[in-house]
Amino acid sequence: MEGLGMSQTGEVTEKATEKTKEFYQGKRVFLTGHTGFKGTWLAWWLKRMGAEVTGYALAPEKDRPSLFELTQLQSEVQSVEADLRDYAKLKTSLEASQPQIVFHLAAQALVLDSYQDPRGTYETNVMGTINLLDAIREVPSVRSVVVVTTDKCYDNQEWLWPYRETDALGGKDPYSSSKAMAELAASAYRQSFFNERADFGLATARAGNVIGGGDFARYRIIPDIVAALGKKQPVVLRHPQAVRPWQHVLDALHGYLQLGQKLWQEPNRFSSAFNFSTLDNSKDHTVQYVTEKFIHILGFGEYQIDPQTRLAPEAHLLQLDSSKARAELGWQPQLLTDQAIEFTVDWYKSYLSQSSADSLREITFSQIQKFLNGREQ
Repeated sequence: MEGLGMSQTGEVTEKATEKTKEFYQGKRVFLTGHTGFKGTWLAWWLKRMGAEVTGYALAPEKDRPSLFELTQLQSEVQSVEADLRDYAKLKTSLEASQPQIVFHLAAQALVLDSYQDPRGTYETNVMGTINLLDAIREVPSVRSVVVVTTDKCYDNQEWLWPYRETDALGGKDPYSSSKAMAELAASAYRQSFFNERADFGLATARAGNVIGGGDFARYRIIPDIVAALGKKQPVVLRHPQAVRPWQHVLDALHGYLQLGQKLWQEPNRFSSAFNFSTLDNSKDHTVQYVTEKFIHILGFGEYQIDPQTRLAPEAHLLQLDSSKARAELGWQPQLLTDQAIEFTVDWYKSYLSQSSADSLREITFSQIQKFLNGREQ
């Protein structure tokens, strides 16, 4: 791989990274969703910066691999396996850990699952978020809260220009609309209950379609590719021409970390919504493009389009404008789409070679370091 996408900002990124590391060192962090793909990456990053992490989430699914278990994160954090819908357990866990910073990543995160279980999706994504915010009201140690939603929280009109934070929220499927509701709940709690606290900040984060090593969720293109190739079968594409703002997990998490820090330092200024997306949004970055690029870099595999599944009820075109995060937070995406795919392939090469937990942790840590350095090691 050649240098990262924002090579000219490497020095600035390195200085900002040192400040971020100093900020999180020793901080008590409560992380919901730590057993998930993004949550595991964030927990490891926080641990490497010296934070004290308490995780709260459901146990990983037993019928599929888990980055949480593959890298043995459970031995490194205080892990509470429980449901967001259990308010009493959530409140007790929050009070016991006395966190200073909260990252809320736990969710029912799949569009197709939301069609199969709409009620469960709304209970988890809406009431789960409300449960957390209500519990935070009773824990004065908390000063910074980042509620992670999704790029799909917008009322997607399939137009050609990227969505900005001021565009209307909505959602035509249960998952998307549940995340729009979570956005509205966070805004209402911020204005109704937290606006009198000068030392408290609450923001929402809307990232693009996040890819990276260790994602094994159903109905996502990268896990589908890996599962098929692992069985030496062709990848089946259900929506090949869908366009998404593909983004590496580390770029999104770097945004969350910077936002959490800014909320602590200037809560009134940064308590709002922020998009995080790649710089190279393109109508050419389809599901089929990502699949072909992944297979090309990996060096083997093939795909096919199933006409029975290609019309699944998902949006065709979605792009995000992250200029607000770049201007106000000083956040810069490091990886362009092709580089994000290459990072992802490198991680799964190690996984497909049946690497040990130590080896998977090592490639996870090395990719975090490469990302922070802003250049190839």
